[in-house]
Amino acid sequence: MRFGFTCLAPFLVCTTTVATAQDNLMTLEQAAGRGTKELPVVRLTPRMANWRWAPDGKHLVRGRGDEERWVDPVTWKESTPPADAENEAGRDADDSIKQERTRDFAALEGVDAKLAKRLASGRGQTSDDGEAVLVQNEGELWFHRKGAGARRLHAQPGLELLDLAPDGHHAAYVRDNDLHVVDTRTGRSRAITTSGDTEHHNGKLDWVYQEEVYGRGNFKAVWWSPDSAHIAFLYLDESAVHEFTVVDHIEKDTFRVKPEVTNYPKVGDPNPSVRLGIADAESGSIAWADMDAYAGGEPLIVRVTWTPDSSRCLYVVQDRIQTWADLNAADPATGASITWIHEQSKSWTERPPAPRWLADGTFLWRSHRTGYDHLYRYRPGGELVGAVTAGEWSLRRIQAIDEDAGRIWFSGTGGGAVNANIYSIGLGGEGLMRLTKGDGQHSVRFNADRTLFLDRVSSLAHPGEVRLGNAHGDIEKVLARAEVPALDEYRTSAWELHEVETPDGFSLDVALLKPVPFDPEQSYPVWLPTYSGPDAPSVRNRWNSSAWLQFLAQNGVIVMQVNVRSASGKGHWAIEQCYKQLGVSELQDLVSTVDWLTSHPWADAERVGITGYSYGGFMSAFALCASDRFALGVAGGGVYDWAMYDTIYTERYMSTPERNPEGYEKTSCLARAKDLNGHLYMHHGVMDDNVHVQNIMQMAYALQKAGKDFEMMVYPQSRHGIRDRDQSWHAKRKEWSLIQEHLGAGRTAAAPPAAAASGL
Repeated sequence: MRFGFTCLAPFLVCTTTVATAQDNLMTLEQAAGRGTKELPVVRLTPRMANWRWAPDGKHLVRGRGDEERWVDPVTWKESTPPADAENEAGRDADDSIKQERTRDFAALEGVDAKLAKRLASGRGQTSDDGEAVLVQNEGELWFHRKGAGARRLHAQPGLELLDLAPDGHHAAYVRDNDLHVVDTRTGRSRAITTSGDTEHHNGKLDWVYQEEVYGRGNFKAVWWSPDSAHIAFLYLDESAVHEFTVVDHIEKDTFRVKPEVTNYPKVGDPNPSVRLGIADAESGSIAWADMDAYAGGEPLIVRVTWTPDSSRCLYVVQDRIQTWADLNAADPATGASITWIHEQSKSWTERPPAPRWLADGTFLWRSHRTGYDHLYRYRPGGELVGAVTAGEWSLRRIQAIDEDAGRIWFSGTGGGAVNANIYSIGLGGEGLMRLTKGDGQHSVRFNADRTLFLDRVSSLAHPGEVRLGNAHGDIEKVLARAEVPALDEYRTSAWELHEVETPDGFSLDVALLKPVPFDPEQSYPVWLPTYSGPDAPSVRNRWNSSAWLQFLAQNGVIVMQVNVRSASGKGHWAIEQCYKQLGVSELQDLVSTVDWLTSHPWADAERVGITGYSYGGFMSAFALCASDRFALGVAGGGVYDWAMYDTIYTERYMSTPERNPEGYEKTSCLARAKDLNGHLYMHHGVMDDNVHVQNIMQMAYALQKAGKDFEMMVYPQSRHGIRDRDQSWHAKRKEWSLIQEHLGAGRTAAAPPAAAASGL
């Protein structure tokens, strides 16, 4: 085992144990965002002078408004912002088109001056040339094109998911789960599909596709081709998907309940069947992508995009349990498809990002085929040109591409998984160079010719600074250093970053916040906030502005956060170690770090608590049921048996119950309820449509049947996460009360009460 500390060079701050400022202590209200005028909310967010690149791409800009100054990064001479004729012309053009829109909308029958002004100023969808705008107002669609006047396109209730074609000549929308296209030049609307009803969706995603594939809250399932000639859309058949009901018990002015029914496939249940349609914008005819190769395999369509020349609609298909992914290309006229790239994994294959196209017709493709995320260059059709990046580290995000210079800039983990550094490399994979200096999380913005960049960096040890770097990675100048005034007003502790080696040799990143003041002769309780879901690190080497965690440190609590191996950011090879056994390896890693910490006399092994929400709620309950290291668990919104969660997320990591019955059994909190150690407190949103309140009810029943004592709380009208301010305050007060009662925390508590010491 290793007990280390880090120094963030060239920052002049090193993390050792504790840094203190004034002796002021926060109240619970201040730390939880409930401050008053006399005792305001404590904010640890850094303040820093604003620096950015000027519109000319050459000068730096400092300040805003009347205090804005332009700075030459070569001579460092300051000047007032020059009169920008181009920007002035742009503003004049904007004013001119707004006036034109107002005039043209006002000329329409039934439109008064007030409505015309609102339509002209309304936020709508704009065509690629910026000359056409589509605005929705109270169920009506309004369209304006520069020089061509205004038009009321439609007046029907229930229009949703509007999408204007790039050229502005057509717009798509969904009504009653059918896809429609309206010609903005004539106002004529056509129903592309007529099969839509509650069980059949055209151009609109269902619950599980928006939650687990395309992004929470994104129900749009249409994609215009770049030339605006075709529109691709998904058709989902929900008829075989089981329904689930959540209930609102707090209806206003009545004591009736309001049920909310959603198609929700739990693991092993039927998924919605899916097809990809490609409609001709002018004729409305549909070509269906040929997916005969996947017949009977319950495929998922997880991404849709187009080639830049609109000759092919690209779509990614995965098998139900997502062990592989195919990038397919469909002819928009016939639907005939061929597979360009096939990705395969011994565990699961992550949903691949869309291809990043280059001017020469090749494209960049991201894959974790080596166990690490890297970029590969392909020709259309799937011919591999070669790897752009390689090594025992992962690419995180492309920052910029300069095809003339033949280089790409990206963030990656070459300097450690908890850090984010910026690199550049040739498009052929040559000349890898690290540009940012020192540990921490770096975020950069380049000047126009990428000879200089602004680097905003912070770490757990330092609130941050803004640097000017050059193309060779040298720091030209530190432009600003962050200030956190509350550090001068309140007693705070400094975060420590450690590496802890597990019994099998895996190195875990651990962040530690010790009590303040810290006395190594005392023994303190430990609080472990966690999430621990696949590829979702809790520890990043960036400034932590949590006043709540500092409040705990002020009250004699050691706070520890851990990146378990499957949430370590160290590559797919590490993440996939949770495959088919969610929670098992994660708990082993948490236990290893608890044992490491409590091997020190100042960390009390009898007073360790754990908390988390969602996946973290599952981990908190699982930790108390499958280990004896935790005296207290506060579990929020947890999945207490993976058979109760949805298909696409769960089966990605666990396969199906039919194929992996042992895995579902050993990861179930319900099955382990009889083994509960310590005090478990669970809370859940009654209207949670993601992790259903059924989970806490099932867990409560299992604990009752096992004769175990526990506590629980439900929050009416809350969904997945407590958003209501009063309910959030209630939850925070309860959490603090539990920490005091069961871990013996508090500013005057030198030892735990008897009940807490026994783990009851």
